[in-house]
Amino acid sequence: MQWLESEAPKKTGPSGIGKDNYTWYQQHVHLVPLTWDDEVMLLKRELSRAWTALKMEEHRNRKLAPLPEASSPEAYAALAERSAQSLLRFLEQDEMVSVKPYFEPALRAHLGQFIPREKRHFFWITAHYDPRPLYSHFYHWFELARLDTEPHPSEIRRSPLLYNIFDSRNEGMATAVEELFMQAGLYDDDPRVREIVYILIAQRAARGLGSLYAHANQMSMEEAGGIHSQWTPRGWMKTEPELRIFEQHLYLRQPGYGTSYITGKYLIENTLGTRARQLEERQDTFQVKAFLDSMNAMGCIPASLAHWQLTGEDKPLRHLRQQTTQKP
Repeated sequence: MQWLESEAPKKTGPSGIGKDNYTWYQQHVHLVPLTWDDEVMLLKRELSRAWTALKMEEHRNRKLAPLPEASSPEAYAALAERSAQSLLRFLEQDEMVSVKPYFEPALRAHLGQFIPREKRHFFWITAHYDPRPLYSHFYHWFELARLDTEPHPSEIRRSPLLYNIFDSRNEGMATAVEELFMQAGLYDDDPRVREIVYILIAQRAARGLGSLYAHANQMSMEEAGGIHSQWTPRGWMKTEPELRIFEQHLYLRQPGYGTSYITGKYLIENTLGTRARQLEERQDTFQVKAFLDSMNAMGCIPASLAHWQLTGEDKPLRHLRQQTTQKP
């Protein structure tokens, strides 16, 4: 510890790995068929879309009462229980996905608890209004439970990826289903909850965009955190700075993780759209449950490989193979 403290003041060089290294690492390790510039454009677009959609939702809901927030441990416990039951019932009754016995315990292990308003960070601010958007993202806990209870027959696919299970496939799917479930009607009983979904998307786009600039050494980690904070609606990232510091530091240490929520969401949506078009062309019916069940059955493989397996299209992968494998 003494050595670290003595050495820290000398570490004044750039922290980011640079655009070229970032692109190489994304394409050749994570198999994400995007460049640094592609990701900047994608995250900017998603950030603008989320803010615009949020404002339209607020306009549509302007005559509705604001969402009440849980203000006591008893109120939060009741809200969490009602929300967990609502999500699980929706997944089953609306034929979104095959609900397995391990879904409920996996979700219940992460319902959270009441936190006083002055101590809530971003995610628990949203959860004290309605935790269903956050619980939808907890789809990735279903993924982890599947590793333990339904191991894939392939030895390669049954274990987490070495660089991180929470990547374009898992965080991307978890982020994608937040909006997919909303679009399918999860919040028809309370339209104002739709606003929270777009706030979550904006936050993830903003923090990922900041991490891209930090890796390009165009911003310091603190400046990247400024984008993260300033572009999250309602000032909900300004209430508790420790989360912002933790996330931006994590994304410097794990290039591509900070963007994987939005880039993975794009890759999952692209797979869904491509599969739906293929089925429509042969006059077949697209079913959300069949799509999600197919993705779940693939095991822990990158989103680009899942796209190839489900659609037969390997153009993005052919492009990656054509690139030089010599690291910059």
